[in-house]
Amino acid sequence: MKANDLLNVRHANLADARIAMTELLENRRPNYSLDAPLYNDPHMFRLDMEEVFQKQWLFVGMTSEIPKKGDYFTIEVGQNPILVLRDGEGNVNAFHNTCRHRGSLICTEHRGKVANLVCPYHQWTYDLKGNLLFAGTEMNEGFDLKQHGLQAAHCKTAGGFIFVCLGKEQPEDEFDDFLATLETYMEPYQVENTKLAAESHMYERANWKLVLENNRECYHCNASHPELLNSLLEWDDTNDPRAPQEFHDHYNEQAAQWDAEGIPHLHQSFGEKQRNRMVRMPLKKGTHVMTMDGKHASKKLLGRIKNSQLGSMRILHLPNSWNHMQSDHFIVFRVLPISAQETMVTTKWFVHKDAVEGVDYDSDNLRHVWDATNEQDKVLGERNQLGINSIGYQPGPYSETYEFGVINFLDWYADTMLKGLK
Repeated sequence: MKANDLLNVRHANLADARIAMTELLENRRPNYSLDAPLYNDPHMFRLDMEEVFQKQWLFVGMTSEIPKKGDYFTIEVGQNPILVLRDGEGNVNAFHNTCRHRGSLICTEHRGKVANLVCPYHQWTYDLKGNLLFAGTEMNEGFDLKQHGLQAAHCKTAGGFIFVCLGKEQPEDEFDDFLATLETYMEPYQVENTKLAAESHMYERANWKLVLENNRECYHCNASHPELLNSLLEWDDTNDPRAPQEFHDHYNEQAAQWDAEGIPHLHQSFGEKQRNRMVRMPLKKGTHVMTMDGKHASKKLLGRIKNSQLGSMRILHLPNSWNHMQSDHFIVFRVLPISAQETMVTTKWFVHKDAVEGVDYDSDNLRHVWDATNEQDKVLGERNQLGINSIGYQPGPYSETYEFGVINFLDWYADTMLKGLK
């Protein structure tokens, strides 16, 4: 078969997949899980990548990971390698990590520091703003350096969070409102005065939506997460319909202390189906942070924080991040799809930049609860995927009380996909 014929077949398959996905999403039963192809079909996965991960704002990392000029990190969004770095003016920029000469990767390491960006293939050289500085003497006289700078990706920061959008145009939504509130809610932590203390990359044999679904409910927590429930209250937020009066009394007591210190805590949500959300939640009485004993993981509190019982400020950003901000450290989670049934979950722990490992904090203690929880969730997600792959699978009902977060997520996903597919 000739190349053009193969291309036509590929396009035909995608066109068929668009029609099939539209039909599945338009006819899906409300408050039920999705049909199997939406969790395991490669063509529908590609549509997920095109309509969600190549068009929506994605969380990629924290500004304190690249504190100085020339610091960078790289990520892969499907088949799209991305480079995030800080320029000489202190701005955070994002570029497609592909040389304008013949497309080679420019930065091949996960993290690093550069004076300029030099492609290792033919030494084309770019500055930290993506401008092409050098292309050798072999190019013809009419070659214009200015026309061959790196392809930029949209990049925004707020409260120390870095978001990237790979689309030609930025989505028209309430994202900037979310960023403004995120800036306010993150102010007490002074993220620029933190540092990355630990990082894990967990490969999970499950569709990215199953990873998010699992995160959006704690229905499974009692049976699966003993370490996490040493400190975490299972209620999703202050509006959780399951929460008893005892919880509200505990929250009100803690909130009075937060108000006295000027610490934001009220539930805030933005976008359709609470796509972006933040709320400060107390931890169990007597615990300070998410460690096995509930005691501090680091001796140095973050930013201007004085009250060690700050609970956890939970920040959700669909499609790929959830986060826990605490008094002495914070934890961020990033989800990036690999294939229809493979996902990379990255977890990062941050502490005060002056905290010394072995003196102020112990990495094993810092990581223990969420390392265990991540591994438990991996098992759950992979079992979920195996069951969905069965010919016996049929979409099942969600609990509107225990799994309302999952319902919100899938409603957002379905609405987003249908808008893109039409």
